Amino acid sequence: MDQLVNTIRPYAWGSTTALPELTGTEPDGTPQAELWMGAHPSAPSRVHRASGTARLDALIEAGPAAELGEATLRRFGPRLPFLLKLLAADSPLSLQVHPDLAQAAVGFKIEEAQGVPLDAPHRNYRDDNHKPEMIVALSPFDGLCGFRPPAQCAGLLDALGLPELAPHAAALRGEPEESALRAVFSAFLAASQNLIDAVAASVARAARTAGPHRSAFEAYEAVSQAHPGDGGLLAALMLNHVRLAPGEGLFLGAGVPHAYLRGLGVELMAASDNVLRCGLTPKHVDPDELLRVVRFTAAPVRILLPAARGGEDVYPAPVDDFRLSRIRPAADVPTVLDATAPQILVCTRGRIRLTSPFGSLTLRPGGSAYAPAGERLTVEGEGEVFRATVDAGGVTRA
Repeated sequence: MDQLVNTIRPYAWGSTTALPELTGTEPDGTPQAELWMGAHPSAPSRVHRASGTARLDALIEAGPAAELGEATLRRFGPRLPFLLKLLAADSPLSLQVHPDLAQAAVGFKIEEAQGVPLDAPHRNYRDDNHKPEMIVALSPFDGLCGFRPPAQCAGLLDALGLPELAPHAAALRGEPEESALRAVFSAFLAASQNLIDAVAASVARAARTAGPHRSAFEAYEAVSQAHPGDGGLLAALMLNHVRLAPGEGLFLGAGVPHAYLRGLGVELMAASDNVLRCGLTPKHVDPDELLRVVRFTAAPVRILLPAARGGEDVYPAPVDDFRLSRIRPAADVPTVLDATAPQILVCTRGRIRLTSPFGSLTLRPGGSAYAPAGERLTVEGEGEVFRATVDAGGVTRA
């Protein structure tokens, strides 16, 4: 078991205060958007061992069977299959989707053959992996997730009172779901600047008018203010607005358009950095590739609540790349974690003590630890810790 030394990513949308408040450190005025915990080569965690400081990805590469366990190694190869983050958003992230495994493999192969450098700003596929992800709120958390049903989307457009949107509302009501969503979403990504500006003004008025869509329009107005003149606003209008209470979560699969807006949360995903963007960002956007990957299916937002299991509160996910749980140790009753897969734990509240056959350490908010496969951990103390591991066909046991 090792205490992790992690990298904070200073993306422009990050909060300057949320992570410092969590960790009890002084803010330095710069955005602190994401704290990465894992072995992704873009920002691998580091550990201190007798031989010195080592990168976690290098340790796994040097001894994959010992670090990952045979079952995880067979299923995912010689890499840690998940990446854990603390995410702190103070303004909207890009409107984005992630590819599935087949799409990622093809896209990565094409860009490799074209000789696009892995760190090129215009590169879409930085690896050959998919990127399903889960977010669990630590504070009230706002986001956009998945397409609204076409009729609901049409009603939202009607409420803006712009004649230019009437043909799109009619298409949403009159065409089959998939073709209607595709046609209108594609048209919105190619909208004129005049229409974008008119929609922004109408959204601002609607956000101050009583009605059934007011809370959604308030969220869209925040999007517009953070990214003035950006055509991603029109596409965002087609997505469900969701507000998570602390402890509630969302799962986002391949092809689901989404954008986090504001809040602090624990994020867990497959170990990938493949993001296709179409707006709300100064980064590279590729609407054509995004349209090829996005799934034009409307679905209600499914808010995830954890289920108690063996001393953990487990958040359900339909993938085996990762498993996320929350542990709040009971007084004088330690939680024992026995896994044949690797695991990372991060403290989000209080003071948590981890003990293994090889020693112990204490975590305070923002502190994290890595344990290789087969290392039994005992969790005790007063507070809260989130645990990330693998759920590969029963690899993990609580």
